[in-house]
Amino acid sequence: MNSEEKKDGAPLRDHSPQESKEEIEHHRDNSTSSSERARDLEKGVEDGVGNSKDDRRKSSAPKKYTEDGKRVMTEDEAWPHLGYCWPSWKKWMLLSSIFAVQVSMNFNTSVFPNAVPLIAEEYGVSKQAARVGQMIFLVAYAFGCELWAPWSEEFGRWPILQLSLFLVNIWQILAALAPNFGSLIVARFLGGLCSAGGSVTIGMVADLFQPEEQQWGIAFVVLSSVAGTTVGPIVGGPIEKYLRLEWNFWIQLIFGAVVQAIHFFMPESRSTILMDKRAKHLRKTGEDTNVYGPDEVKKPRISGHEVMITWIRPFEMFVKEPIVLSLSLLSGFSDALIFTFQEGFNPVYKQWGFGPIGVALAFLPILIGYILAYVSYFPFIIKDKRIISQKGPDALPPEHRLYWLLYLAPLETIGLFGFAWTSLGPEYGIPWIAPMIFSSCIAIANYAIYMSTIDYMVASYGVYSASASGGNGFARDFLAGIAALYATPLYENVGPQKYNLEYASTILACLAFVVTIPIYIFYWKGEWFREKSKFAQSLDADRKETRNRRLSSAKPEQLEPSNW
Repeated sequence: MNSEEKKDGAPLRDHSPQESKEEIEHHRDNSTSSSERARDLEKGVEDGVGNSKDDRRKSSAPKKYTEDGKRVMTEDEAWPHLGYCWPSWKKWMLLSSIFAVQVSMNFNTSVFPNAVPLIAEEYGVSKQAARVGQMIFLVAYAFGCELWAPWSEEFGRWPILQLSLFLVNIWQILAALAPNFGSLIVARFLGGLCSAGGSVTIGMVADLFQPEEQQWGIAFVVLSSVAGTTVGPIVGGPIEKYLRLEWNFWIQLIFGAVVQAIHFFMPESRSTILMDKRAKHLRKTGEDTNVYGPDEVKKPRISGHEVMITWIRPFEMFVKEPIVLSLSLLSGFSDALIFTFQEGFNPVYKQWGFGPIGVALAFLPILIGYILAYVSYFPFIIKDKRIISQKGPDALPPEHRLYWLLYLAPLETIGLFGFAWTSLGPEYGIPWIAPMIFSSCIAIANYAIYMSTIDYMVASYGVYSASASGGNGFARDFLAGIAALYATPLYENVGPQKYNLEYASTILACLAFVVTIPIYIFYWKGEWFREKSKFAQSLDADRKETRNRRLSSAKPEQLEPSNW
């Protein structure tokens, strides 16, 4: 059985170039208005590397038919109707809604620590036990992102995100009304597991942008992810001081309901779903009564074997690919720092007399750091796009995506050392703004690490980038979840009692120095690692075959474990 048979569930046969040409001419004669619409959409949508619409048509594969004579629509044929060809306003309208969705999901993780004292009082448990609610949500979130991803690729981004948001909102009700501590933990676990976060939202960037244009979208989505972890504690301070425990969860529910309502009116972006929709339109209008979308001819629509492979692949790449493993651990450690800080800020700023609201406002420099880091990428993105448009995509290797990170990554170690020893407090004449400045440096590095590692993985792994970035997201959420349990004991019990705050951050600074080393290794030797990767080599062959066009999915035979 060939690869097409495996994918569609029915054998496909090629038509000769002559047959395809005659069919195209016949279709053009019978669908003038459709062709005119396609031409309007195609204006100005050259891919920026010399592959014009004519080049794309020349590189089109022969038409495919099922055994019962149904013609399967190709990506080339539907190209003007895919997300890549949407006007900029439509792309950024969708991305703006995704920004809100991602902030909401990460808000759910980061506002919870402000409920810890209230949970301990309400349910009669220790504060350390109450932090299990934070840990269980983040660990479940790490797995949930991977579990939702394959369904979004098969059934579309819109229904999966809507279902995810709906379920998360339902579990917020259970958390708010929890009669006991056990019910609260169950609600947090289910809420994390139902959160379809980064794997789906990063996938939507791939729906809208070709590889040479993706950096704008990735930078924006990454900002939404890291910003959400900061908005939580900023809002959480006033909630902790002025409201009852249940309002921590009611506010999460209100935020989630608002972003779900906003996303409800957004369009679908998944290429195969849009191709199905286009094929149905052509049949309904009579323009082509024998054309079917790729998912319409798949029998079964999705198999258990296919789902299992998609679920396992991110973890396989995490273990087997040095690039994915090293950069994911770096990204995960960096994210865990923010959640460690969230616990460490209380004892640090209490020295200056900060209460819940003062500590909440101390997170503003982190948010400012994220925005500064986001803006700092603009000149590099603009320059890269200009070079690629002039010289083609091969002018800049994937390792070039790490260039700006070489300079920003050390800010993590510098920021941690600075934060550590400005935590000595007013007793040593240190102003409260000093640790805030260094926390802003850490935020700049954290954003840069997430942005550049995701961007590098997408550039290196192409159609496998969802799995590669899935490993990145898994590490970030999982390690952040673990950090929820050790952060407070770390700042309370490490080193001499007088300097425990300084010792804790110094240990983190030393770890930061170690985990940033792979950045420089992959910048200089990344090509060698990619040459050893079956995923990267398969991608390189496909790019040459499709003239650098982004493929919407991997070939079925490439998904088999034996090919990993």
